[in-house]
Amino acid sequence: MSSAPFSHRLRLSQLNPRQPNHIDLVPDEPARQRIAAELGLTAPPEVRLVATITAAPNDAWLLEGRVTARVQQPCVVTLAPVRSKIDEPVRRLYSPHVTQPESDEVEMPDDEVEPLGPAIDAGEVLVEALALALPPYPRAEGAELPANATDPADGDDNSRRPFQGLADLLQRKDN
Repeated sequence: MSSAPFSHRLRLSQLNPRQPNHIDLVPDEPARQRIAAELGLTAPPEVRLVATITAAPNDAWLLEGRVTARVQQPCVVTLAPVRSKIDEPVRRLYSPHVTQPESDEVEMPDDEVEPLGPAIDAGEVLVEALALALPPYPRAEGAELPANATDPADGDDNSRRPFQGLADLLQRKDN
């Protein structure tokens, strides 16, 4: 059993290699609840994946389509609900010539190429595409950070220097 919040596995043996295989995937309410919990959404998303899976050269399969959604996230300043629309293209190439990484730290040459197994999980693609498309710092209209706070969306120098105060701490310890 998969630990993914939503799964819709399409077995390769059931796909037609001579014509496009159409997918119109809308998760049911329990799946939408699990997706919301997994992605930190404040309400179940209205989400849909419309795509085709076609046979590709070298025994591969290509999934191309769009993920559309309406999501609600907490504001990074006030925690008020922030609604967003998502409309993102999706493209994945499943190749039998790509292997799963064996260690935790592996450089991936192409984020659209996946190893091909006995099935393609369109539900997993839907959740991953939605997660990547979510606004990273949703902000309610009119919400402003306090004057002494730094905006994570700005990526200021202080947020990139975690050891900035270390020298001061060590100097105080020596005194």
